[in-house]
Formats: sequence, structure tokens, C-alpha cells
Amino acid sequence: MDEILKQIAHCVEFGKINNASPYPPDMKGQEGADELTRKALDSGVPVEDILTHALIVGMKNVGVKFRENKVFVPQVLMSAKAMGAAMEHLKPHFASGAAKRKGTFIIGTVEGDLHDIGKNLVSMMVEGNGYEVIDLGVDVSAGKFLAEAEKYPHGVIGLSALLTTTMVNMEKIVKTIKDKYPDRIICIGGAPVSDDFCKKINADFYSPDPQGAVEFLNELAAG
Repeated sequence: MDEILKQIAHCVEFGKINNASPYPPDMKGQEGADELTRKALDSGVPVEDILTHALIVGMKNVGVKFRENKVFVPQVLMSAKAMGAAMEHLKPHFASGAAKRKGTFIIGTVEGDLHDIGKNLVSMMVEGNGYEVIDLGVDVSAGKFLAEAEKYPHGVIGLSALLTTTMVNMEKIVKTIKDKYPDRIICIGGAPVSDDFCKKINADFYSPDPQGAVEFLNELAAG
């Protein structure tokens, strides 16, 4: 059992999606996260073990490498695709209640901003670490965030922005959410924002990289 979990973690870390995937070149023709996850489930490996000891391990490894500039966006996207292929086999178990998520994360790029690469990286990393992710897309209004906050009362909210001009919208959205839900936890990220800006607009957490967001959510989940 340990061996197949290590293999899945390796596939996620290095972006090996399935047998047909040519990437990475040194694993060409080998089974990927897709086939190995199905095999693990068929052989009775618990869903929680696959998530905790394979997917989370692989995504953590690539997240740390990304933070340290040892890999770059294309490699992280390949890892996320491998993780997604594995998650397709696990999702029915979460939907049935047979397996539990760590929590819910609501994320979107703020109103006026159409950039989504940073948001997508955070979404993929967070999902790969065992959370349900509600991805609202780009150009998301305060009203849309509020509606989702109402649907998921314990969900942590993530706001992303790439344009300096949309930082003012991020500030407005944080204020709107906090006015209605003062205790709701809001994380922010994106190229123009900083820890000082986070404090200024009364958000709860800022991270310059996706792994930081994952670590913050894990701390919250641990209580």
C-alpha cells in the first residue's frame, strides 16, 4: 500500500497525468496519477490515505519547490492536472459523505480584473490539499462573494488581484464582506498586494505564494 501511495505522490509532484501523457519525458509509457489512483481504490486503499499520503504530499512538494523558484508555473500546472486526474476518482467518495474535506475555500479574482493564473494556482494547490474549492472565476463582484459566503458559512474567502487599479475593488469587497460577516476570514494575494496592504484593508492573511495559503488554511483547520 505504501508503495502505490509513493508512486501517486511522485506522479503528482512531477506532473505525470496518465499512461498516454508524454510528460515528464523520463516517465513516458508509465502509468500516471489517473491509473494508479484507480488501482489504489480497487485494491482497498482508503480515500483519506490516498488524499493525505499521496496527493497532499505531491502537491506540498511542488508547492515548496515553486516557492523556492526550483520549478515554475508550467510545471505546477502539470502537477495540478495530475492531481485533478486523481481527484476525479476520489470526488464520488466526497460527494457521498464517505470521505471528508478539511474545509471550504471560496476564491475569485476581484471585480475589474480578468487575470486568473495566480488564482488558478492557488485553487489547485488548495484542492490538492484536501479542501473543497468554490472557484468563482474572474471579475467577481462583492455581491457574488457575499452570496457564496452565505451558502458556506464556514468557508474561508480568497481574493486575488493582478492589477494595481483593482486593489481599490479588493478593499471594497473586504469591507462589504466584513460589514455583514465581521468574523469571516479573508485571504488576499496577487502581484500588487502586500502584508501592509492586507492590514490596511482589514483582511486576515496575505501570502506571496500558493503554498503559504495552504499552510494558513491547514493551521485554521487544525484549530
